[in-house]
Amino acid sequence: MRIDRFLWFARLTKTRTAAQALASAGGLRLDGRRIDRAHVPVRVGSVIAFMQADRVRIVRICALPIRRGPPGEAQAMYDDLSNPVDEPGSSA
Repeated sequence: MRIDRFLWFARLTKTRTAAQALASAGGLRLDGRRIDRAHVPVRVGSVIAFMQADRVRIVRICALPIRRGPPGEAQAMYDDLSNPVDEPGSSA
């Protein structure tokens, strides 16, 4: 599955166009490598890092979605590995 489709299906971006722009701008890392194309394939177990709302978001793909479903279904497609200390409003 393409990385832009995964980000959109998993509801990590609001639109597929936004996911494509994020990838094309070099704002994504896939398994530690900088990505500059929206058509890079992802697999179960891949780790994606990107900036979202002034914080670094790191997710590990658990399953590949077949559609853009409801938010609960979308969140089951990945594990959020982001450091909770980086989240705004958290106290640590």
